[in-house]
Amino acid sequence: MKKVVIYTGDLCIHCDWAIDLLRRKNIKFTKYNITKDTVKREEMIKKSNGAKTVPQIFIGEHHVGGNVELQTLEKEGKLNSLVE
Repeated sequence: MKKVVIYTGDLCIHCDWAIDLLRRKNIKFTKYNITKDTVKREEMIKKSNGAKTVPQIFIGEHHVGGNVELQTLEKEGKLNSLVE
């Protein structure tokens, strides 16, 4: 199973929805809250080619994007194969 990383922020409903989907699918992930962690914030911006919004989700080396993109992968039946 590929490593899943999600960068989140405080009071972020889209972050909550993305995390809920990952948990419902029993996908293990590492979460970094970038609100106060400037090192992780800079890491996220660099890895995402400048994206500053949260969540930012990565599966292995693949940059998924945010919650909308994650939910779309699930609806299209592509999330499972991307994680494996």
